[in-house]
Amino acid sequence: MPAQIEKAMVLAAGRGTRMRSLTDEKPKPLIEVKNRPLIDRIVDKIVAYGITQGVVNVCYLGDMIKADLSKRTDIALTFSEEEEALETGGGVKKVLPLLGEKPFFVLNSDPLWTEESPSLDDMARAFDETKEDILLLLWPKERVFGHDGKGDYYLENGRPRRRRPEEDSAPYVYAGAQILNPVIFKDAPDGKFSLNVLYDKAEKAGRLAAVVGVGDWYHVGTPEALALAEKRVKE
Repeated sequence: MPAQIEKAMVLAAGRGTRMRSLTDEKPKPLIEVKNRPLIDRIVDKIVAYGITQGVVNVCYLGDMIKADLSKRTDIALTFSEEEEALETGGGVKKVLPLLGEKPFFVLNSDPLWTEESPSLDDMARAFDETKEDILLLLWPKERVFGHDGKGDYYLENGRPRRRRPEEDSAPYVYAGAQILNPVIFKDAPDGKFSLNVLYDKAEKAGRLAAVVGVGDWYHVGTPEALALAEKRVKE
């Protein structure tokens, strides 16, 4: 039975140092492609799915992000301010009381993707909380632009497996969107930590799943990647 996802969190506390001078006076989530901030494009996808309540964590130049998103009237957003960035896992754990006891979306604020079908809908249809605690959105490397990594995951018997250090490359990139069941945070560390810790925990328990996106995915992580996205993305 498809999951009924009612809430979402957007991770927007990072510094974005690889963007160099572009983020000296503007946080990375407010970098624009085709005159629209990256974070607004992500929130657009959340709203299109049907979510009306969300949480956004902020740290570096967070007031600018709050000012931008506070203009929106299509979703009620609560902001979680972090004096020091808590990384992905710590940021989510801090606001669990706001996200409730049901599975929820967590999305990075800076990827950009085009899609042939709504990826969040595909994820919700695939997620079964009786069988998995985490579902990741993955993207085939051949449809990924502006990303120079080695890939993150293989799919084996329909389940994702993280690339091992001795493996040169993996065919799928983690695309910055996921569904998390809050039960996965039981025994999670306090303070700053990466969600990778929980991915590995779920994988080991056989409770990590994935959906593969269809379309083009852009990692707008450097000025060069931003220029590529500006050139390739069509409205």
